[in-house]
Amino acid sequence: MSSSESPAPRRRLSREDRQRQLLDVAWQLVREEGTDALTLGRLAELAGVTKPVVYDHFTTRAGLLAALYADFDARQDQVFTEAIDTSKATLEDRAWVIASAYVDCVLLQGREIPGVVAALSGSPELAVLKREYEAIFLEKCSNALSPFASGGGVSRAGLRAMLGAAEALSHAAANGEISREEAQQELLATILGMVQRVKS
Repeated sequence: MSSSESPAPRRRLSREDRQRQLLDVAWQLVREEGTDALTLGRLAELAGVTKPVVYDHFTTRAGLLAALYADFDARQDQVFTEAIDTSKATLEDRAWVIASAYVDCVLLQGREIPGVVAALSGSPELAVLKREYEAIFLEKCSNALSPFASGGGVSRAGLRAMLGAAEALSHAAANGEISREEAQQELLATILGMVQRVKS
């Protein structure tokens, strides 16, 4: 083999960069082939690494699913926090931030997040992880909305109803059943109704 045919030397990625690469490939795999196709072996094949590399990062398929959900949640949390920090301190602005940021985060991830969420819900351990992330999000929503509710707070039941609406509307928008704007406006109305119902 001549020097012109020699492959370029492979650059060794840091552990953090390798994990980012593996997560990006995993998201692509779920997007193109669905969650059922997501295995550690298939991920190794598509990422061009050995199976032990993937197992070192995620250990099990459940660990990979948990990492994907954590990755999605981290992006969602960053967008939400930045939007809340730059919003006006009014009920309408805070409610709009929650509605628009939630829908946009799901749409940014596309159709693959519902499959990951469904897979998480199928495992008791992963369902606990999902609830933990949800609790953090709901606490942030409560902090953002409570100043506008009588009694200084919104109910846990109301927050759970809001989250259910947010998930359903976002997934409907991701599947093309409704538009992004319809999802955001309906979620905005749900949030405003929840807080105003508490106030009355």
